[in-house]
Amino acid sequence: MLVDSLYYIFARLLLPLLPPASGAMYMMVVGAVQIFVLMRGRVDWSVLWRHRWLFLTVGLLVGVNTNMGFVAVQYVDPGTASLLSRTSILFGVGLGVAWLGERLGRLETIGAVIAVAGVLAISFQPGDYLRWGALLVIASTALYALHSAVVKRFAGEIAFGEFMFFRVASVAAVLVVLALAQSAVVWPTPVAWGWLVLAAAVNVVLSRGVYYLALRRLDMSFLTIVLTLTPVVTWVWSIAVFGGRPTAVEVAGGAATLAGVLLVTVSRAGSRPRGRGRLDKHRGTG
Repeated sequence: MLVDSLYYIFARLLLPLLPPASGAMYMMVVGAVQIFVLMRGRVDWSVLWRHRWLFLTVGLLVGVNTNMGFVAVQYVDPGTASLLSRTSILFGVGLGVAWLGERLGRLETIGAVIAVAGVLAISFQPGDYLRWGALLVIASTALYALHSAVVKRFAGEIAFGEFMFFRVASVAAVLVVLALAQSAVVWPTPVAWGWLVLAAAVNVVLSRGVYYLALRRLDMSFLTIVLTLTPVVTWVWSIAVFGGRPTAVEVAGGAATLAGVLLVTVSRAGSRPRGRGRLDKHRGTG
């Protein structure tokens, strides 16, 4: 959650240095190189061919999502963008229940409703929800939720290292095409390269690595609700880095989001069966 909260912060920090499409492209390409180096070049290339349709689908969904997210921070601040992205709770829980057959208990449902109410209180203040950037964030969020459901359903048997590398590489390839189509390819300055290396390490390697490990072990709907806390952290980062003061409504919304997520996690912990636990239930299924 801490590293996930920095996604839009880095997108905004890169904005003065590179066009959005170019910044997204270079960040993902550098991320792919970093993963390749961490794996010491020991990549089973046959995995890419065997799962070509999966990686093509993931590459398209996440590539368009990332491009749209970087463009969106031209119009909305990182805190608002992250808060708007918590519409993912609607998409994520909906896909988890309808497609993956997951179920929420009564307290988890109540907690989810409280968390959504908190996000709405902060996000949809007058004017925000009509902005072009807000619409871009919500649309890109829907694409990312769909990608998460696809990964949860079909990628469980792929070794984690190969999955991460080919996932990031396929997204990078799509972002290259999008940057070329938008005539946005600009060679970074030395300062920009420094920020890109840092953004790739945090936003791609660390953040997505932790996310996919969690996705393999938890229900998608549960993980989506827990990550509702992410925009609250992003909101704090945004105020610290870019300035501004929270309103009373924003403070109340953040508190409601925290309370809702705590209710969900406490409910899930109390209902977890003893012994083998949930990890074995989902082992090899996503």
